[in-house]
Amino acid sequence: MTNRIHDVIGVGIGPFNLSLAALLEAAPEVDAVFFDRKPSFEWHAGMLIEGTTLQVPFFADLVTMADPTHRLSYLNYLHEQGRLYHFYFLEKFHIPRREYNDYCRWAAEQLSSCRFGTDVVAIRQEEGPDGALYAVETRDAASGAVAVHYARDLVLGVGSVPNVLPQFRGLPTEDVFHSASFMDRLPRCREAKSITVIGSGQSAAEVFLKLLGEQGEHGYRLDWLTRSSGFFPMEYSKLGLEHFSPDYTEYFYGLPQATKDKVRSKQHLLYKGISATTIGDIYDALYDASVGGQKPPVRLLAHADVVEIAPQGDGDGYRLNVRHVEQQAAFERQADVVIMATGYDHPLPACIEPLSGLIQYDEQGRLLIDQDYRVKLAENAGGRIFVQNGELHTHGIGAPDLGLGAHRSSLIVNGLAGREVYKTRERNVFQQFGVQGE
Repeated sequence: MTNRIHDVIGVGIGPFNLSLAALLEAAPEVDAVFFDRKPSFEWHAGMLIEGTTLQVPFFADLVTMADPTHRLSYLNYLHEQGRLYHFYFLEKFHIPRREYNDYCRWAAEQLSSCRFGTDVVAIRQEEGPDGALYAVETRDAASGAVAVHYARDLVLGVGSVPNVLPQFRGLPTEDVFHSASFMDRLPRCREAKSITVIGSGQSAAEVFLKLLGEQGEHGYRLDWLTRSSGFFPMEYSKLGLEHFSPDYTEYFYGLPQATKDKVRSKQHLLYKGISATTIGDIYDALYDASVGGQKPPVRLLAHADVVEIAPQGDGDGYRLNVRHVEQQAAFERQADVVIMATGYDHPLPACIEPLSGLIQYDEQGRLLIDQDYRVKLAENAGGRIFVQNGELHTHGIGAPDLGLGAHRSSLIVNGLAGREVYKTRERNVFQQFGVQGE
């Protein structure tokens, strides 16, 4: 066993574990290291479309909502880049997505605890000199060298993977692919004669808008299909946004699990719709394309459930068998390229499989998680496992929201340090979500 035993090892370095790594600078007594298989920080590279912005204000950076004075804030990034006055005159709250990615990369490069190009292969629990330890086996992506690192606690940064329905898997990925690969496949789209986008969320809208803007140059037919009932805006009223607050998270956590599941099933437009700005940009582009009686080959259709995608042979693209949900009418469409903007899953990393006997799950196979983001473990288990972005079912819709990332990280820092490194406040919003002692 190595002589060095870390206090905590983080698995994955997305925005949330990167936030944790940054905020741990205020707790130097906590020895932390984070691993990620990617060679450097990269956040949804396939959707870094020029002109797209975050859907949350720039305050939702890695640290500001926990510590506005932190050296790795977005504003300090701008200052270091010599862009602070540029941003000042820009007068926008929602920053370019590409710049957010660059900001996170800038922060990661300044954190010695972040180790990229290192894949976590498996995690076991072993008995150490002073109690149970987590043995984290890693493989260097470049050399293939295997090493084992030890820690008293773990933090799982549960990343997202593209959600592709089983019936659509196995098709040629150069033609039929998830929106997560859009920018990589954009040259292929420009060669196509017909393109179909499937989905009704922000990703589908951004892909459609990009393709719509280039349709005049490349001449393809463009379809946008969704089985949802329409192309609706995401709820973005100020009181609606208060659901993405520590107050609502605390309220939601206290509900019975059956109630939580029922409530979440009705909250899709709080986080799954399209921004009103993007909808407006699409409408304006469609209007502009129709000037002078022009009728560009564009079709938008809701209630359209794509049930099958089949190759047509002879290089003639793919046949989409579609069912209109309300009319119960079947029809077909042809496409050379199909882009599935069908969301993301957040599966548990395979590396924790050896720990499955220590981890407690609910009847649906989901992690049981305490209010402070600790996974509930068996009584004989040692150490702690914290989770980031794997608690949608227990803590509610704020789990994947960047605006709550620093708050959650600050709570985990406090837990790891065993002291109040960051202060938390009980009343952060104007409305009250439940009856509290009344």
